[in-house]
Amino acid sequence: RVKGVAPIKKEYLIDLSKTARPDAIENGNDDDDAAEAGKHNHHQQQPVGGRGGLKAKGGQNHNRSFGSSRDAIQLCKSRTHASEFSPITCAYGEKCRYEHDIRKYLREGKRADLETFGGVCPQLEGKGKCPAGWRCRFAGSHSREVEGLDGRRELVQVGFDDKQVNGHAAGGGDEEEEDGGGVGVVNVVSHVDKIQLRKKKFPTPKSDKYMHWLNTQNLDPTNGKKVTIEHDHIEAEDGPFNTTNGIHDHRARFVSPPLRASEKRRLHYGPETPVLAPLTTQGNLPFRRLCVSLGAQITWSEMAMGLPLIQGDKGEWALMKACESEMAPPAYHPTNVVDEYGYDNSKDLKFGAQIAANKPWLALKTTEVLTALCPSLRAIDLNSGCPIDLVCRQGAGSALLDTPAKLEKTLRGMNAVSGEVPITVKIRMGTRDKQPTAEKLVQRLVLGGPEAKEYGEGPAGVAAITLHGRSKQQRYTRSADWGYIASCASLVKNLKAERNSVADTIREPDARDLAPTASGTGTGTGSGLPFFCGNGDILSHLDYSTHIAEAGVDSCMIARGALIKPWIFEEIAAGQYLDKSAAERLGYVQQFVRNGLGYWGSDEIGVGITRRFLLEWLSFGCRYVPVGLLEYLPPRFGDRPPAFRGRNELETLLCSGDYRDWVKISEMFLGPAHKDFKFLPKHKSNSYEIEAEG
Repeated sequence: RVKGVAPIKKEYLIDLSKTARPDAIENGNDDDDAAEAGKHNHHQQQPVGGRGGLKAKGGQNHNRSFGSSRDAIQLCKSRTHASEFSPITCAYGEKCRYEHDIRKYLREGKRADLETFGGVCPQLEGKGKCPAGWRCRFAGSHSREVEGLDGRRELVQVGFDDKQVNGHAAGGGDEEEEDGGGVGVVNVVSHVDKIQLRKKKFPTPKSDKYMHWLNTQNLDPTNGKKVTIEHDHIEAEDGPFNTTNGIHDHRARFVSPPLRASEKRRLHYGPETPVLAPLTTQGNLPFRRLCVSLGAQITWSEMAMGLPLIQGDKGEWALMKACESEMAPPAYHPTNVVDEYGYDNSKDLKFGAQIAANKPWLALKTTEVLTALCPSLRAIDLNSGCPIDLVCRQGAGSALLDTPAKLEKTLRGMNAVSGEVPITVKIRMGTRDKQPTAEKLVQRLVLGGPEAKEYGEGPAGVAAITLHGRSKQQRYTRSADWGYIASCASLVKNLKAERNSVADTIREPDARDLAPTASGTGTGTGSGLPFFCGNGDILSHLDYSTHIAEAGVDSCMIARGALIKPWIFEEIAAGQYLDKSAAERLGYVQQFVRNGLGYWGSDEIGVGITRRFLLEWLSFGCRYVPVGLLEYLPPRFGDRPPAFRGRNELETLLCSGDYRDWVKISEMFLGPAHKDFKFLPKHKSNSYEIEAEG
């Protein structure tokens, strides 16, 4: 087996001297970085070329544009669900700049209906009615032409009565319609709440009270100066002093926090709960829904930035939406329905929210707002592992690894204001190569730092820690270090004895500060220790089971492996490789498209958004090499395939890295792309703009 080369059987190899293959992906690692960066990359400073300038652009495309997918003539909102001769009038009257003639709109302003899915609207199948109305690309499935009493033929919509039509038409024009976001969607935040957030009128009493205490706890009441403590060394602004009396005086001034963590909902991680990682851009609701149908047991939202959330940003709050299938409990193999540690699987659910924040106050307010407005959250995860420069320069993501006291303080505060929702954290090995810091950080999070021990505050109370086996600097350039992950997992197990040995009547932590864990097979032993999960380079069930057994983690988080083959969760459950046929893989594409149209909408805009995210996924899905074509197993992330063909034309098409083939696949279900639609992949080797017909 040649290192770095996928071992494809000879009969499937292509002789490049006879057939050029222009669609090879040059650098998958850059694509992985881009996937993690997602929308957060487009604000970064761009390098300039030429002598004396900065380094020229690398392998990623920043500031990507996706063009526009809109009707040639836009229909007025007042007519969206109205019958052709309905007396409903637009609130803007003659000043309205949108079309009111339904027949003219259908004839000249809207592209022909799609014939996929049997010509039946996915929204109609799920909801019994279509919010897009006449704008729907499947409008023919929920409209008909009837003959009135006066003999005229009238176009009418199916599924809307006059009262509903009047309600939809109240605004007129083209104002945004507040909608639940598709079929079976939960965690929908109202427009009123977003306005309250935008105007800074949404109450956050817990965060305000806790931050007031946090800002004053280290002030000397005699002079108002800040006093910091590190182990047995106290340093004030006037200079250091090392006296036992000073330590006791400082401890005497300590005031207990105004809030204690509420009793949390118990969590469980085990071999039966493979985790779908938070995936920026790629981890959208339709893709998560597909993965859940294939066996993903725990899912996370795309990383949401804290500041836009508390400012009521519509796009950021859309990341908190989840599908009904994510509300079901994860798999659990218990001895009792409710185990001795209080875990009740019937009250658990799959979906959690991941946030990024650079300040304790921001993380606390975001946590309090999320728990108030999104009732269906398994947990809230603080991303302390994002390596993207834009995020880190703000002090969030991996930058928090260099300020462990601040990170601990932030997590403890989140735990205090989150109500019954548990808090978890995702970290990396460290920020620099060959200088891992995760072991010290894990020990701090489990036992509490020196400051917490001195004041008797106890640990931060996180329910789970996920470690990505790479540093920030490393990104995806080398394999994940599962040996280091194993040492951290072993450390967590051993910390129980250490915690018991240092506990005394004065400093013993409050039980409410301990991790809300249930009994587990690994680190989460029901003793207040957090569960410990590993992340990195899992491409098969064998990788998953090996890491569970040898690294001693409770579960594993899967990112790129799920993008390349979402059925990896089925493989894990079955304990074997699944050689999916090309028809089965195309069926997953069809399922994603159906999910997308049901969520983003079936009008021209919704079709364009679904196409864009399908192409984003196919840029990863095309990397899959069917196991039936491989001479040796298991497959590895670092192995690149030489030019090869599939076992049939469809399999060859699905394995292609050529954008024209991706577009061809999308057109099987979404019809020809809009003439103004553009798609620029995150990696330059696949850059293109679509100039579609129709």
